[in-house]
Amino acid sequence: STPWCGYCHRLKSQLDREGIPFDIVDIEQHPDAVEIVESANNGNQTVPTLVYSDGTAQTNPSLAQVKDKLAALV
Repeated sequence: STPWCGYCHRLKSQLDREGIPFDIVDIEQHPDAVEIVESANNGNQTVPTLVYSDGTAQTNPSLAQVKDKLAALV
């Protein structure tokens, strides 16, 4: 995430509304996270990038995509 990303703000508010817990990692404050985001996005710093417990990632997913992924992880 970044503080200025509108897509990040939208997704965070949707996750909050649905009661889905998440950790926010600001790539501008955590250089190690930049590498993770770039590796998931062909070298681009595209946010929001969600990284799941199984090591997979989604970039700018819809709420439905997040819910589907979380259901698959259970």
